[in-house]
Amino acid sequence: MTTDYLTIREMCELFDVTPRALRFYEAKELLSPVRQGTRRLFTRTCRARLRLILRGKRFGFSLEEMRQLLDLYNEENGQLRQLKETYELAQTHLADLQARRDELEETITEMRDELAFAADRLATMQQDGSHDFRNDTETTIAA
Repeated sequence: MTTDYLTIREMCELFDVTPRALRFYEAKELLSPVRQGTRRLFTRTCRARLRLILRGKRFGFSLEEMRQLLDLYNEENGQLRQLKETYELAQTHLADLQARRDELEETITEMRDELAFAADRLATMQQDGSHDFRNDTETTIAA
């Protein structure tokens, strides 16, 4: 990228975001493009910040968390503090994602078991010609 500034359209194309998203990030003080009349011109810093915002969003960071982390960069010893706090926050988010994955795996296993039971029960009912098993003592999906 050889130009120092990108227009809103160029930013949208480069990062696959909408103009509305860029204006939203600007309103939330996550991005600070240079204003030239009514035009927004995005600097290399804006591009780097947007790259981090989108990565943070993908990792489950809130916009407020991202704003706080990005603001650390300009403070004294900011890069070190920013990296340290990002690392700690990422560890927390990773643990949350892993816990959610474990819950999903458990739910998927349970659903597969229920579907296998239902498939077996349907096959049995179709072979026996039985269409009513309400009086059975076995657990069903509806139970």
